[in-house]
Amino acid sequence: MLDARLRPLIDPPLNAAGRALAGVGVTANALTFAGLALGLAGAAAIAFDHLGWGLALICANRLLDGLDGAVARARGPSDLGGYFDIVADFAFYVSVPLAFGLRAPGDTLPALVLVASFVLTGVSFLAFAVIAAKRGATTEAHGRKSFFYSTGLAEGTETIAVFIAMCLAPAWFGAIAYGYAGLCVVTVVQRSAMAAAIFRD
Repeated sequence: MLDARLRPLIDPPLNAAGRALAGVGVTANALTFAGLALGLAGAAAIAFDHLGWGLALICANRLLDGLDGAVARARGPSDLGGYFDIVADFAFYVSVPLAFGLRAPGDTLPALVLVASFVLTGVSFLAFAVIAAKRGATTEAHGRKSFFYSTGLAEGTETIAVFIAMCLAPAWFGAIAYGYAGLCVVTVVQRSAMAAAIFRD
């Protein structure tokens, strides 16, 4: 919901940094994999109850996720890079709630519910992208991407805000997880309604 609105604010500094990194030979894929490693390290830190480190590494992951796209725009995007980027994003997204579930056994159920909601959201997102590409649809609401990005209530910005809240208030993890899982389900319904309206033969 907020991703497209934040683009005009974050894209100019990211694109400037991306051009500088591309100029010294840094590749988008290198940043994608470095970001994934930091994100998974953050999840591991959370699982071992080092929430401060977890939060710092989550923020570092998101910074590199923004920079990999900026470098890709500077060097020219690739289909393989787009594939690696989305796989890395979802691997990171599911790792964080799983880490909270490992950290405290009482949080296992809400963690699994949130992961399941992420799977549903991801399937609806990717299915929409595949059919939109088949029909030749395009959008740059989320910037120039390798494939069609459909808008929803629960997007990257909201997910990171939720992860930050979980790190800052771990005692509220269950309530936050259930609440955001519900928002993810609403996003799936919203995207499905959009698909029904746009893809109707």
